[in-house]
Amino acid sequence: MAQSGIGSIKNGGIRRYALWRDVRRHFSVYALLVIPFVYYIIFKYFPIWNGQIAFKDFMPLDGVLGSTWIGFEHFKTFFKSFYFFELLRNTLFYSFGKLLISVPVAILLAVTIYESIRPVLRKIVQTLAYLPHFLSWVIMYGILLVLLAPGDGVVNDVIKFFGGKPVAFLTDTNTFPWIVLISDAWKEMGWSAIIFIAALMGIDPTLYEAAMVEGVTAVQRVWYITLPSIRPVIVMVVLLRLGTILDAGFNQMFMLYSIPVYSVADIIDTWVYRQGLLEFQFGLATAVGIFKGVIGLLTITLSNWLTKKVADSSLF
Repeated sequence: MAQSGIGSIKNGGIRRYALWRDVRRHFSVYALLVIPFVYYIIFKYFPIWNGQIAFKDFMPLDGVLGSTWIGFEHFKTFFKSFYFFELLRNTLFYSFGKLLISVPVAILLAVTIYESIRPVLRKIVQTLAYLPHFLSWVIMYGILLVLLAPGDGVVNDVIKFFGGKPVAFLTDTNTFPWIVLISDAWKEMGWSAIIFIAALMGIDPTLYEAAMVEGVTAVQRVWYITLPSIRPVIVMVVLLRLGTILDAGFNQMFMLYSIPVYSVADIIDTWVYRQGLLEFQFGLATAVGIFKGVIGLLTITLSNWLTKKVADSSLF
């Protein structure tokens, strides 16, 4: 028994020494972890302590610990709200809509760039596709306004030129949802395609060489080699997106929506903004945040389990 204990201590010491030696050898790599580690501690994990105000009648002067405990009253208020089902419907519509449009578009863009045999054209397309991601939604709103304004917008000028009537794209409940989905795909498809391009670079070139010998067409090569090879990456991206299924894009909606389209544009995050920051109902806003987190956890867990059963590929 004594020898076993001594052996365990020695093994533990050897492991610690090996770890420290590895840290010293790759110090610059480990140093890069400090910034994201500190970021997540301060902005992600530390605020969990303040999440208890979702169960309290929070008063800033009383503080988190001094506020009165009221249990699940804030959750009941949200669930019984007149706008609850409308908010949930709009949020899920935009979340799933963006998922169904942006992921296929990003895959298509990545495959197109990867299959291009003209390096100059490839670089131009990559640059033009990536650029919108770095523009804020304030700038994007200005661009959309120039394109879609009912009075002198470029698109409406074309419609009027052919004898049609101007369309108020940004204030019409029929067209607004599609403007949101299309503008999001336009802005983010280049950035989303990066991970798929990286996955494409890892495909064994001999697979394509063998396919060319067999006389496989370009479409067949993509369908039978390219897409199956990056399937694990596609599954990972979809699962990560499902984990934030109740995040429909606050910045975009906040810039684009207006009173005429509230019925189809108001999502959970915009409602929380008005209730939490404008009405100072911090407890209610926190309760909704916890609700979103729980739904995201359940969604990604269930999706991961189903994917593991059906596609034999999962995130964890």
